[in-house]
Amino acid sequence: MNSCDITLNGAHLAALGSGALWWPDQRLLCVSDLHLGKSERMARRGGPSLPPYETRDTLTRLAADLDHTQARTVVCLGDSFDDLQAAQSLPEQERLWITRLQAGRRWIWIEGNHDPGPIDLGGSHLAQLTTPPLTFRHIATPGETGETGEISGHYHPKVTLPTRGRSISRPAFLLDAHRLILPAYGTYTGGLRSHDGVLARLMGPCATAILTGPSPVRIPMPRL
Repeated sequence: MNSCDITLNGAHLAALGSGALWWPDQRLLCVSDLHLGKSERMARRGGPSLPPYETRDTLTRLAADLDHTQARTVVCLGDSFDDLQAAQSLPEQERLWITRLQAGRRWIWIEGNHDPGPIDLGGSHLAQLTTPPLTFRHIATPGETGETGEISGHYHPKVTLPTRGRSISRPAFLLDAHRLILPAYGTYTGGLRSHDGVLARLMGPCATAILTGPSPVRIPMPRL
């Protein structure tokens, strides 16, 4: 399993190349910003027409991570659905797929700014989850995070690097001494560059970025 080992507030974690976070001691897999049903929502609101395959692609990758890790707990870190109607409009086959992934596991939906709140898809719905020494929430809180390390999503962080006369951009984890921000896991998701002011202000001066992909790479977090 391609991953990069990291430590946050004493917890030993693995940033997976897929963009998921694995906490072996807790058998916990965390993913953020699935945005399931985004193509349906965009079509409904008159936006660009996108092939309606993103939910299946996202669930396929999630199923692979669950198969590799054999996670007992899954934390979906907010914005799991693009809006309420997108959640309600999921095809029955995809709803059943989610049910199968949940079977035999503790499944927690953290509330996000896109999320509709409790929906009939199983699992528990929480504003945030604290499992010492970590707290899981959708949006990072400015300043130090207190006694627990903070794990969040929301910003869809990406890193752009120059290489051989061109630049490449990859979703990335951002890590400092107090917090970890996960990349978006969903197939149809944009991103915020690590040098953007909001991320630069949130992350400490010694923050690092872990680029996702077949071979995760850890580098100092790029800033302007």
